[in-house]
Amino acid sequence: MILNIKDILNIPGTSQEFDFSVPEERLALVRGYVFHTPVQVKGKIENRAGVVMLTMQTAFSLLVTCDRCLKETVQTFCYDEKHCVVRFLQDEDQEENYVVAKAEKIDIAEIAVADLLLQLPSKLLCKEDCKGLCPVCGCDRNMTNCNCGSKIEFE
Repeated sequence: MILNIKDILNIPGTSQEFDFSVPEERLALVRGYVFHTPVQVKGKIENRAGVVMLTMQTAFSLLVTCDRCLKETVQTFCYDEKHCVVRFLQDEDQEENYVVAKAEKIDIAEIAVADLLLQLPSKLLCKEDCKGLCPVCGCDRNMTNCNCGSKIEFE
């Protein structure tokens, strides 16, 4: 979703709200994740005394395979993000701290997808205290207690 923010950049006190779903074809480019629900994005871009702030909330569900026990589950995520929007940067090294409005437009969907990929945990678990699989017999230690753990010897 591309927003023309010319008025917001030029007129202090102006704002614009948005609420949309990220198109499926854009999510198809994201490798390694299976989206169970659409990615809903809602928020606001506003000019407060010449400072343009983009605030948004991204909500979605993923079909994940637990990294410890290999069980498939659906997990819901919701992230709040804030960005300062500028027309240009004096120093290209600061690009990660700002959203640059090229030609007075910004792509909210691109920003939302980049933010959610940065926020996702590196290890996806079915539950926080997942015990995983037994390295000896392979049973799910969340479901069954085995005595294999006491037989493991470390060199």
